[in-house]
Amino acid sequence: MAYAVIKTGGKQYRVQQGTKFDVEKLDAEVDSEITFDALLVGEGESVKIGTPTVAGAAVTAKVLSQFRGPKGVAFKFKRRKGFHKTKGFRRCLTKLEVTSIAG
Repeated sequence: MAYAVIKTGGKQYRVQQGTKFDVEKLDAEVDSEITFDALLVGEGESVKIGTPTVAGAAVTAKVLSQFRGPKGVAFKFKRRKGFHKTKGFRRCLTKLEVTSIAG
């Protein structure tokens, strides 16, 4: 089965057709299609590595949902000073499903 490595949101993801994964928020409507350039494409023993992307290779993904991730905590602390600061946050994420890998 073919696989590819794509980059979005400052992170790289190894994906195959049918893979569902969460990425940093993308400006796209739910049920729309997004195309990514592939950094690497492989199938079996053959692997094509791009410089920086593989020419003609693309990964198409469908936007399943826009949501906010689980709560995280940023805790600041300075020892012996009595300083404590807690701040919570939730990242905005986009759930994608890979529909095709070309190239």
